[in-house]
Amino acid sequence: MHFVSIIAGLWLAFAASWIAAAFWSNRTEKRASLGDELRYRIVLLVGGLLFLVPAHGYQGPLRFWLVTRSEAWICVVLIVAGFAFSWWARLHLGPLWSGSITRKADHRVVDTGPYAIVRHPIYTGILLAVYATAAAKGTLLGIVGALVITIGIWMKAHLEERWLREELGADAYDAYRRRVAMLLPFGPKTA
Repeated sequence: MHFVSIIAGLWLAFAASWIAAAFWSNRTEKRASLGDELRYRIVLLVGGLLFLVPAHGYQGPLRFWLVTRSEAWICVVLIVAGFAFSWWARLHLGPLWSGSITRKADHRVVDTGPYAIVRHPIYTGILLAVYATAAAKGTLLGIVGALVITIGIWMKAHLEERWLREELGADAYDAYRRRVAMLLPFGPKTA
């Protein structure tokens, strides 16, 4: 099986399983407004569309490199690791998870498991998979798409933190922010 099919299959399996798991969630008590969420959603959509452009057939200035077979398998392993980290976080968060910015019934600051490593481990895992995929593609559009996706995730994480700080209490959330890095383990704590 060609590694392109494997990578596409991993992304499809991740997306399908993620959508199926969306039904396992506590009742939403309050959600951020669509206007608040629209900016990061547009950025993520643009990044995703750029990222999805197939790498097959690109030559010249749009193709930066071609990966060897062993490099492709390293990318596959990194994609699996990113998805596994996201799923660990999703399972650890349990019914408090939501695809949008919400406060669920019984919501609290979760600071154990993967949430003791980074404040947004789902995003961290997805970004690892995104950059491993971009590395496997080796195209300008793949890299630009990954960078735009990163900006969208960063925007969502900041909005989510501001919102959760208001909803769950500044004292609890600020203490968490001082202890745990946002997206990169060992990164800045209050970014």
